[in-house]
Amino acid sequence: MTEKDPAHRFTAEAVKAASDDGKKEGAASLSKVAQEVAAQYRRDTMSPVMVSGGVRLIEFGLLLTSGFLIYIYYLGFLGHLGWQYPVVILTASLATVIFLEIADCYQLQSLLKPGSALGRALLCWVGTFAMMAVAAFFMKVSEDFSRLIFGAWFAAGIVLLVGLRLIVARVIRRWARNGRMERRAVIVGGGQAAEVLIRSIEQQPFNDIRICGIFDDRDNRRSPPIVAGYPKLGTVSELLEFARIARIDMLIVSLPLTAETRVLQLLKKLWVLPVDIRLSAHSNQLQFRPRSYSFIGAVPMLDIFDKPINDWDSVAKRAFDILFSLLGIVAFSPVMLATAIAIKLDSKGPVLFKQKRHGFNNEVIEVYKFRSMYADQSDPTARKSVTKNDPRVTRVGRFIRKTSIDELPQFFNSLFGSLSLVGPRPHAVAAQSHNLLYNEVVDGYFARHKVKPGVTGWAQINGWRGEMDTDEKIRKRTELDLYYIENWSLWFDIKILFLTPIRLLNTENAY
Repeated sequence: MTEKDPAHRFTAEAVKAASDDGKKEGAASLSKVAQEVAAQYRRDTMSPVMVSGGVRLIEFGLLLTSGFLIYIYYLGFLGHLGWQYPVVILTASLATVIFLEIADCYQLQSLLKPGSALGRALLCWVGTFAMMAVAAFFMKVSEDFSRLIFGAWFAAGIVLLVGLRLIVARVIRRWARNGRMERRAVIVGGGQAAEVLIRSIEQQPFNDIRICGIFDDRDNRRSPPIVAGYPKLGTVSELLEFARIARIDMLIVSLPLTAETRVLQLLKKLWVLPVDIRLSAHSNQLQFRPRSYSFIGAVPMLDIFDKPINDWDSVAKRAFDILFSLLGIVAFSPVMLATAIAIKLDSKGPVLFKQKRHGFNNEVIEVYKFRSMYADQSDPTARKSVTKNDPRVTRVGRFIRKTSIDELPQFFNSLFGSLSLVGPRPHAVAAQSHNLLYNEVVDGYFARHKVKPGVTGWAQINGWRGEMDTDEKIRKRTELDLYYIENWSLWFDIKILFLTPIRLLNTENAY
């Protein structure tokens, strides 16, 4: 990958001046430099894993489609479409992609420099046809297939494989230059160790890491403001805000394993972020087996935390949300229409109630509900929880809250992407317990926001729904939410989704 433009590098004087300005203004917890750097990275990037996966799908689709088109061109679609040709074309296309995977033709360096991998790619294509020929010979069916069709497909496959990889190489280079495809990393910890780490990463060919800056709790005497040309942007506490604004993908802790207490203190602060957390092992004397490490090029890292529901898992979950949200909207549309009419007849005010809640990455989202309170007594901040026989709740509101019908508009939140169908339930931004915000009650509360919040969740399935009037209820709900995040699978989502109607029959805590 081409070297990235160090547009965010600054001189020591500039960093100090901007930091001082930020402190004088008192407008934000981040310094002016940190805000400027974070603003450069607000846009999401494409993961290299997603890119290489996309190339696999495109390559498979091109080979399959070209085979079918050639077959139809020579034999016609209606008159000769037997099962043998489609099965062979499908199998051969799939086998080619598998061979290309085995030959490392989908690695980032192979896609960036197609010249080095084209020989292997074409050999895989030749190998697929050799395998088909051998199979046809031993099965004594070679005379049942047209040599003209497979000859034409072989030639077309060569053109497609070469052409696609040349195009992909140009696209990836352009994405690498403009920051569309990269993993954004922050170094935690400064000084000599961080400088050695940064130099090591920058020397790796084809690495997709863009270092966005350094965060360290130590002052400038113990940790210089500039390390290897990168600015120290703030403390570890300020890193939490920076990582959310800048869409950081990875935190690399540059501290020796011997500094156990300090490492643990850092991890206790950082684990709530939806990022990969790695502990640099390039300068540690303690050596583990190679399989214990992940690598950036040849730089070894110890994996501490992984971003949950990432890459293709996130694609699968989003497809799941769209499909079942549409089904839910269609299935419950008569109920939603009847509810809207009942609310209008029961009390004055809008049918829908919008409330600001914490979403993924601690961002504020707007969640839809059917209005269940009198319009002039609604509480968008949710500072005061709804209690049993709450006078603010309308007659229709009591029924729709008890049956959770008031939550049905959140199918639209899920369809549009601010919510997922299954996940930790989103809480109102100002929700409190005994005059304390939830994050002040539960240590690590914001770790719930490492994934997108849901219309239903594991905590609700286990009976923790309704009013949270004690600290223990908040802790228990958070504990179950974190269990869901750590054990997520598509089957787990399906289980929760189909258990939800059954669990809703228990209305003891719903009012």
